[in-house]
Amino acid sequence: MSETQETSPPVVTPVRVVIGLCLVAPFVAMLWVGSYAKTDPAFIGIPFFYWYQMLWVVISTALTVLAHQLWRRDQRARATRSGGAAK
Repeated sequence: MSETQETSPPVVTPVRVVIGLCLVAPFVAMLWVGSYAKTDPAFIGIPFFYWYQMLWVVISTALTVLAHQLWRRDQRARATRSGGAAK
């Protein structure tokens, strides 16, 4: 007979909501083209349309790293509460 592990159902916690927001924010910012479809203000001669998108590359990286760190911390806390080993 195969052994089945008891798994708890997915739980929505404030940390997981923050993780979701961190991952969704860049998509919303880039899909809302009307907010950045302009040339002014220019930054060192680069139109707003271009530098805004490049700024979101950096912001997206930071938000993804933050989401990953929060996820790892959440998984360690869940493993500790359930008595299992953290991965």
